[in-house]
Amino acid sequence: MNLNNPNADVYVPDGLEITEALARTTHMGLGAHQDDLEVFAYAGIAACYQKQDKWFSGVTVTDGAGSSRTGLYADYSDEDMKAVRIKEQRKAAYLGEYAAVIQTLHPSSLVKDGTESAVVNDLCAILLAARPDVLYLHNPADKHDTHIAVFLRTLAALRKLPIDARPKQTYGVEVWRDLDWMCDEDKQFMVADERPNMADALMSLFDSQITGGKRYDRALRGRREANATFFDSHSSDEMNAVNWAMDLNPLVLSDDIDTIDFTIALIEKFKADVQDRIERMS
Repeated sequence: MNLNNPNADVYVPDGLEITEALARTTHMGLGAHQDDLEVFAYAGIAACYQKQDKWFSGVTVTDGAGSSRTGLYADYSDEDMKAVRIKEQRKAAYLGEYAAVIQTLHPSSLVKDGTESAVVNDLCAILLAARPDVLYLHNPADKHDTHIAVFLRTLAALRKLPIDARPKQTYGVEVWRDLDWMCDEDKQFMVADERPNMADALMSLFDSQITGGKRYDRALRGRREANATFFDSHSSDEMNAVNWAMDLNPLVLSDDIDTIDFTIALIEKFKADVQDRIERMS
């Protein structure tokens, strides 16, 4: 597996050779920034934790240079922040007992350039080496430009693979802009209430973000718990913490469906649901 960035960081917590480590992957999260995996792929992390037949691998695409920074980190340079964030992502991989974590460390500007092939080629090589059964991605209705760019580069990489090498199930999970608006029958449940202590601990490792001015630890717990409670108004809570996701199989397992058409169809379905409810109650 040859990556385009010679500075890419590859870490295997239990010390296996990277090819062997990736080959055992069953679940994979592929995100834009250090800490995105722990935000949107926790269901996969928890499903694999301390299992011998299930392994979670993570991929972080960008280098973390654009992170917000205040307090202790206010005077850190971009290079300082990159070093800190690489270390934080490694700590999370160790705590969560990931099979491996690869940080390709591409600048966001490169990832956002749809004419560049380096990012797509890297992701294609990683996906071929790992061949996960379940893949967690950003969703195409996210409002963060870099998240959308990573999603699109990943979809391009997946579509370069033969069908039998693509994941059996791919989810696009909420991060920036939640997915509560989706019609209930379209929501995919990413249950995140297993080992809540570990979920909290994983987020707490990203001190550069929390101390640096963004309380992702509090916000993530609040979102997950709110999702569980506000899903159904007529029954008791059956789950304590949930992330919502889209089923991306139609996009991943077919090369013919357009991403914009796919996403707008979900929005139009939500629009029709709102209109119908108002008309029925009028």
